[in-house]
Amino acid sequence: MITTNSNLEKKSLIAHLLRRAGFGCSFDQIQDLSSMEYDEVVDELLNPVYSLPDDQDLLERYFIASVEARTARHADPQWTWRLAKSKKQLEEKIALFWHGLLAVGGVKLDHGLAMLEEIDLFRKYGLGKFNDLLLNISKDPGMMYWLDNQNSHKNAPNENYGRELLELFSMGIDENGEGTYSEEDVKVAAKAFTGWSSKPTPPPFLLGPFKMEFNFDETDHDNSEKTFLGKTGNFNGEDIVEMVSLHPSTAKFICKRLYLFFVSEDENWEEINNLADIYLKNEGNIKKVLESLFKSNHFKSKEVFFKKVKSPSDLVFGVSRIVDRFKIPELDSAELATNTFLMGQFLLNPPSVEGWHEGEEWIDSGSLIERINYASDEITNVNSPGVKKIIEIISSKKLNSDEDFVNASLELLGYLEISNRTREIIKEHLNKNNNISEENKIIDLLKIIVSTPDFQYC
Repeated sequence: MITTNSNLEKKSLIAHLLRRAGFGCSFDQIQDLSSMEYDEVVDELLNPVYSLPDDQDLLERYFIASVEARTARHADPQWTWRLAKSKKQLEEKIALFWHGLLAVGGVKLDHGLAMLEEIDLFRKYGLGKFNDLLLNISKDPGMMYWLDNQNSHKNAPNENYGRELLELFSMGIDENGEGTYSEEDVKVAAKAFTGWSSKPTPPPFLLGPFKMEFNFDETDHDNSEKTFLGKTGNFNGEDIVEMVSLHPSTAKFICKRLYLFFVSEDENWEEINNLADIYLKNEGNIKKVLESLFKSNHFKSKEVFFKKVKSPSDLVFGVSRIVDRFKIPELDSAELATNTFLMGQFLLNPPSVEGWHEGEEWIDSGSLIERINYASDEITNVNSPGVKKIIEIISSKKLNSDEDFVNASLELLGYLEISNRTREIIKEHLNKNNNISEENKIIDLLKIIVSTPDFQYC
């Protein structure tokens, strides 16, 4: 267990928290946060005040096509700007988590504004009670269209939403493909959601896209008595959501997914079960679960440091926060979404209702080249304020050896850790290039660090 007895350990722990509960931050930001106690930093992250960003007018001025976004590609510059710049990091990170779990694909939906509204829904409800979040996403017109609930009628229920609600959004299935619920429960859930759909919208060709709206058609709703998870009544979709959200299977499923996303890709069932207990005791309150998770000795232990493969979003927005290149939402910042896309994560368009397959599946020979090229290009751009700051700080230090150079650089990149083998390879390279200027040596070193296998982990 890492302690906060030393200032260095405290900063390292805060950096670890920000990589997991957000996308990391600059060296100066870590210094500022280190004046607070670790638990205070956690509390601040967990309690963002929902509001439009102060620079929303700039976003709309620079990203004109996103104001009436027709497609996911028109919409994504607005979200990626907030992923790169928002001070409320956990608000954006939890939106990304739910975007991957309660997945809606923007290409099929083909309505950029609806995708942005869904992300905003995750900001509003993502740290609250799961029941509220699940009910709101069940009424989300984009979700209803994505999973074909507009084709579900009283006399011909479509099972898509009822099935995915149970299998992928809440209760889950085990390794044998079985769940606590039955096939009959799926059919009953489908009946309960009949009549839930989205209102028809006019064609966007001349006037642009119109806002999508939820619609409940009572005449098309199955009002019959139903038996679901062993209970009988005239259940509707809200009843199904309430029963599902407080079920012990849902507690384990959601807490497992939170653990895999924020802590480790290796399931630790002792920790997951502890989180599930907290979930049930607090009626599915996600904030309470994450508070326990982030403040736990397990999360603060070296056992989980740098053990998670960075998603494309972790890498792109983590690097962007270190280099701090963008001050206004200019054209280049719109390419942040393109960068994640080239690395395998098309934001606002998960590949299927399962979301993305994460962990080591993020990396193959093609995506690795994109990851290294992006990180090395950004960290060697000496016009970026963050890069200038790193060069300035290292140049001001009295560093007597290549080991000192490496240690200083790792701290300034967010208190990174690398293997002994990587360290020796870097020092050997530096030893061969001692005849270059100090600034070029620093840039060379930064480029090597972000190109290492170690940098692919957070």
